[in-house]
Amino acid sequence: MTALLRELTVEDLPVLTGDNAGFDYFGPRPARTTVLPPNLNENGGFGVLAPGGELVGNVSWVWQRWGPNEQSRNPMIGIWLVPTARGRGLGTQAQSTLVDLFFRHTTVNRVEAHTDVGNVAEQRALEKVGFTQDGTIRGAQWRDGEFRDGFLYSILRSDWLGE
Repeated sequence: MTALLRELTVEDLPVLTGDNAGFDYFGPRPARTTVLPPNLNENGGFGVLAPGGELVGNVSWVWQRWGPNEQSRNPMIGIWLVPTARGRGLGTQAQSTLVDLFFRHTTVNRVEAHTDVGNVAEQRALEKVGFTQDGTIRGAQWRDGEFRDGFLYSILRSDWLGE
């Protein structure tokens, strides 16, 4: 099953509300009223479409740095899918497409992802894409009333392009 990516619109926001359960619950938050444009060089995101064209989620990224220079900058990607779209390979395909966009259209050397230590489905999806687990990030994510440990994953340009 192939997922497609497209620019999000404000009209898409009702679909992207999360189900406030499990790995989606980060506590009370104000409703989203804007979307970030899909500029690969800035924080942003895309909508994830099922094969029939239905919006079923989004992939997004934020930029961070491991050093003071531009070459140390990399995106950390994330994904959210409506519960009915999970387990069908759409998330794996969407994340794979996003990684490909970063390596083909930017100069980054590294793309990262973070997931809860209990989110085995996301761990499997990231590993199918080619990500490697770098280690445990202790107490980094506040979710569901407590700080949670997570796994940091990465994929390097040389891994992706076979260099």
